[in-house]
Amino acid sequence: MSDATEAPTHTGRQIPDRLQNPLTRALQSWEALLLVVAVAIFIANSMASPYFLDPWNLSDATFNFTEKAMIAFAMALLIISGEIDLSVGAIIALASTAMGLAMQAGAGTPVLVLVGLATGLLCGAFNGLLVARFGLPSIVVTIGTMSLFRGISYIVLGDSAFTGYPSGFAWFGQGYVFWVITVELVIFTIAAIIFGILLHRTNFGRMVYAIGNNATAARFSGIRVERIKFTLFLLTGLMSGIAAICLTSRLGSTRPSIAAGFELEVVTIVVLGGVSILGGSGSIPGVVIAALVMGLVTFGLGLLNVPGIVMSIIMGLLLIGVIALPRLWSMARRR
Repeated sequence: MSDATEAPTHTGRQIPDRLQNPLTRALQSWEALLLVVAVAIFIANSMASPYFLDPWNLSDATFNFTEKAMIAFAMALLIISGEIDLSVGAIIALASTAMGLAMQAGAGTPVLVLVGLATGLLCGAFNGLLVARFGLPSIVVTIGTMSLFRGISYIVLGDSAFTGYPSGFAWFGQGYVFWVITVELVIFTIAAIIFGILLHRTNFGRMVYAIGNNATAARFSGIRVERIKFTLFLLTGLMSGIAAICLTSRLGSTRPSIAAGFELEVVTIVVLGGVSILGGSGSIPGVVIAALVMGLVTFGLGLLNVPGIVMSIIMGLLLIGVIALPRLWSMARRR
């Protein structure tokens, strides 16, 4: 028998994400993949249409995502916590209707803004009360309030519309801060920074992640789960109110069908941004890049005169795809 001992064999071991180089983690992230996709779409659009690179056209392209992205920031936190709000489009409709009624009563721009914000907050509080206080499933509650809020708008307006908003009110949806930089783009940027800090740099954000990963464990660790969820519904209602102000200002009118389909696009932006539909993970930078991707896609298709129904089909396929892609991406990384 030989005295020689066999050299130990070393098997490859995957380095945990938290121990990898920060640059390596960034390059392997979902956000990095999204950024590559955004650049590819930008190049494709510039080659497909000679009008795409015009600065004013690019400025107009921001209207395709800013209002939806404002809501998506709050929706991201809500989905990370394990809940969802499908009534955001209907909240916009109700807030816009309330502003129209205030305008007809002679209210000026400051009052109209307050009415829009207050309506959004009240709707968010109503959703939050039903979910956080009474423990009802958020998807069922917000499907119901989606019909309720938009139904009220149809009862008030019928087939008519509110028009004749004050000229100063148009600044929110049609104004420019500098050259081609719109007011809506500035609001979008400020909201992205605020929600990014809130989610990634505060105890509140850490509690949101904890609730999304395990609400029962979070409750036993001292986190007031119901209060956090109620606050998240309030934030979603508030951002819907801000979006209602911007959208009503940009269109210059209120109809009961305003913001129809916003729910699908907002959820698509959030999920495309890497937020798990099951809760517990996601980031605001991912949502920002996803909003840019959505805006580039819809604006590029619009320049090519693609019919709206085809865009709806593409959005539906995109939503299905982005729900499946993160799982496939995670499986590929593990391999």
